[in-house]
Amino acid sequence: MQTRISSKSKEVVIGPGEPVVMIGERINPTGRKKLAESLEKGDMRLVQAEALTQVAAGAQVLDVNMGASGTDEKALMIEALAALAEITDVPLCIDSAKPDVLAAGLEVYQGKALVNSVNGEEAKLKEVLPLVAQHKAAAVGLTMDDNGIPLEDIVIDPLAMAVASSDKAGMSALQALQEVRSKFGVNQTIGASNVSFGLPDRPFINSVFLSMAMICGLTCPITDPTVCVVREALLISDLMLGKDEFAMNFITTYCEQHPD
Repeated sequence: MQTRISSKSKEVVIGPGEPVVMIGERINPTGRKKLAESLEKGDMRLVQAEALTQVAAGAQVLDVNMGASGTDEKALMIEALAALAEITDVPLCIDSAKPDVLAAGLEVYQGKALVNSVNGEEAKLKEVLPLVAQHKAAAVGLTMDDNGIPLEDIVIDPLAMAVASSDKAGMSALQALQEVRSKFGVNQTIGASNVSFGLPDRPFINSVFLSMAMICGLTCPITDPTVCVVREALLISDLMLGKDEFAMNFITTYCEQHPD
């Protein structure tokens, strides 16, 4: 099962037999004061800087969320997609719970986007699903209906919850990944940072969880590629799961990060 997304000039293939695809999570103003302030001013320079930093750290796809409080999210999404196209060729994930924002983004995006709209409200799904089908995009967390979305264009997010609040939350997410892989065979993403919320040493917790999740069917996590321990855990997981031929990806990345 291969999910293919693309920019105007670059394609990324997500699949159980492919190396893990990191979706960079940092272009999101939630909990990020400086980014939120820059968006309130309509300044896209920090958005571009975050994009370049994540791509340099190994992100193959960038999640783009413009949900800053008190702003015109639709206008910001259009501006952000244009600003990102100026400086990088990686495919983008258009992230919003608002159908009108998704529609505006998909209208201007050049390529095949990934749509991140996990909201399960029926009224919104009725608006979002036809948009995904119309623009031949791929979608995170949306179930199929009669609007013509191929199975390979669906990426399921089983949602990880905080283990500090429920000690079985991590296991529940891992079991969900296994069941989705077994029953449907589709690609899967997950936001690893949720699982460690409220705990110390979060990067290490996230890295271990992601490694376990990859064994269970995770193919394209939404994570911060600039966190070294997380990035290395994903590389080593690929290596151990036979997705890095002759360990070349691991060796190349190691040599780039340790030139001496």
